[in-house]
Amino acid sequence: MNTQTLLADIHAMEEDLLSFERKYGVRSETFYAAYAQGEEPENPAWVLDFTEWASVYRTWLVRQAEYRDEIGRLQTRHPSLAGLVRVMA
Repeated sequence: MNTQTLLADIHAMEEDLLSFERKYGVRSETFYAAYAQGEEPENPAWVLDFTEWASVYRTWLVRQAEYRDEIGRLQTRHPSLAGLVRVMA
């Protein structure tokens, strides 16, 4: 995936994460830490949301790492911010 596609994916997932955060009043990192420890939703109506939220968060983490790796590769050839911007545009 190129950086533009990665960035578009990251932004779309961040919108989804913000929606869940607003709905449940908890930051995604806090939610995911509890979810990963096996905490079950106390309300059965939350199960589908929590499953989707966790999936989006995991994918967001992967995309973030992929973006960092790709930027790192590009920075070896274009060490300045201006160089990166020119490559991305």
